[in-house]
Amino acid sequence: MTEPASEAPTQAALSQAALAEEFKTAFREHPAAVAIIAAQTAIGPVGLTASSVSSVAVDPATLSFSVTRATGSAGGLLEAGDVTVNLLSLEQEQLALDFARSGAPRFTPEQGWDHFATGEPYLPQARETLRCRIASTVKVGGSTIVLAEVLEVLHGSSVPPLMYQNRRFGRLDAASFDQ
Repeated sequence: MTEPASEAPTQAALSQAALAEEFKTAFREHPAAVAIIAAQTAIGPVGLTASSVSSVAVDPATLSFSVTRATGSAGGLLEAGDVTVNLLSLEQEQLALDFARSGAPRFTPEQGWDHFATGEPYLPQARETLRCRIASTVKVGGSTIVLAEVLEVLHGSSVPPLMYQNRRFGRLDAASFDQ
């Protein structure tokens, strides 16, 4: 027996919603390193916390990240063209929280920001800072994937990386990597 044609779109929408929830659950359980992506705009610095940073290529050195909208800080990053990707250490959880919440303090002197000679803000105490130029963007649903060419790398803290899993910050078990 076939279903009435009017029920098919409803079931497809429910199936898509169920898939979306399963997808979110899968990645909620997948640990990711935490970064703050920042840029200097005409109205001042902008930044946001991201766990979507990934290496893409070595030649040219390219990384990717995604933003979920093209307004606010994300829109500022996309318009700026040049960004910094600050890979955070375990000691920088509060910074990650500040840049993840709207209205939280950002770019304060207490947070330890500095600027490249080219103007982009960066965190000297981050594990690594990559100064990048956005090479291209791709819209996917409500998100934008950014491909950014790395122009410069600064090495900073040797403190273990800040990780994010299941809506909580934590650390890698470094002992599991010892051989």
